[in-house]
Amino acid sequence: MREEYMIERQGKRFVLYAGLLDEAHLRGLRSIETDLLQAPSAENGGVAIVKAVVRTEEGKFSGIGDASPENVGRMISPHLIRMAETRAKARALRDAVNIGVTAYEELGGDEERPGEAAEARRAATPESEAAASSREARGGEVHKGDLPATRKQLNYLESLITDAVDAGIPKFEEMVGKKVSELTREEASEWIGRLSGRAA
Repeated sequence: MREEYMIERQGKRFVLYAGLLDEAHLRGLRSIETDLLQAPSAENGGVAIVKAVVRTEEGKFSGIGDASPENVGRMISPHLIRMAETRAKARALRDAVNIGVTAYEELGGDEERPGEAAEARRAATPESEAAASSREARGGEVHKGDLPATRKQLNYLESLITDAVDAGIPKFEEMVGKKVSELTREEASEWIGRLSGRAA
């Protein structure tokens, strides 16, 4: 698994769904099929359950994913079926590509709010000249809003854009008025939060 698709949170390493999908394509992904086993309702505590089946050149792999208001963040709560599907696909893909670490998208609860998810993916990167100038003008204080988005943030955001925005990256860049690669960490974090529910 390419390092850009691995993140660390509270001392533990996780893999991003985008990385699992990328690796599966490299290994001859043939299909991914999903089946909604249980729709969320008041009677079942709002739990959505989805089964995913991944077929590659090496065989068939399956996974079950669930999502409920108790195991997703507040921003994802309106999208339980899609999150359950993403988790099911992630589990099936992990078996298909022989990845033992948990996918980041499988984590749950309000402690996994999108803003914090972006924070977990941040790594030290050099400041842009503009950010450095801005910092110097404020007497050396570093503001996160000035720092360029990290490569990991951009990789994750690009996968969300592909899933959630019609016409993909060109439409997104037109919408925000700049290229994805020009986003700051703060902007990337904000857009990851906005799009993660739609792409789940």
